[in-house]
Amino acid sequence: MQINGVRVSRETQARLEHFAALFLKWSRSINLVAPSTVKDLWDRHIADSAQIFQLCPEPIHWVDLGSGGGFPGIVTAILLAEVGDGRVDLIESNQKKAAFLRVCLMECEARGAVHAIRIEAAASAIPTCDAVSARALADLEALMGYAAPWAADNEKLRLLLHKGRDYQREVEKARGRWEFDLLKHVSVVDPDSVILEIARPRRKI
Repeated sequence: MQINGVRVSRETQARLEHFAALFLKWSRSINLVAPSTVKDLWDRHIADSAQIFQLCPEPIHWVDLGSGGGFPGIVTAILLAEVGDGRVDLIESNQKKAAFLRVCLMECEARGAVHAIRIEAAASAIPTCDAVSARALADLEALMGYAAPWAADNEKLRLLLHKGRDYQREVEKARGRWEFDLLKHVSVVDPDSVILEIARPRRKI
């Protein structure tokens, strides 16, 4: 099996397929993503989420903010199982969604843990990490605020953030309050979307 042109093992394929089955089962009773996008689960959500790990395939410690239906956090945790190290701490305050995420981690033998807490409390619960991911959560300025405590303790911290076609407006707004290094990756799934790779976010004085 290939995802975005990158081959994965049969074990990883089986884990992703089991995650997809769990997602479809749970989405009948709780709203995990926009209902109109469920039919495009593999391309719209799983392959799109896999780009995050494929841009940073090292066995590192991730924090995934607003994990919701498991994108990209569960997909990253499953792909980390293939490399044998690293982990994802998934932040999701909704108790039903957090329960879904815990089942996914356990049944898919993925590498991570779920924290049913507000995003603002995440840095206190998880003191350090190497990378932060988020998808369809908040604007860039707010996301850098959430990540600031980790960035203060780790100058190598990276943020990898899915953004839509209006990303440039978010970048310009964020530059009003933040200095940061930016690398833009055009999505291989949706040419109107990007993944913004942010390094060294510093709040302007």
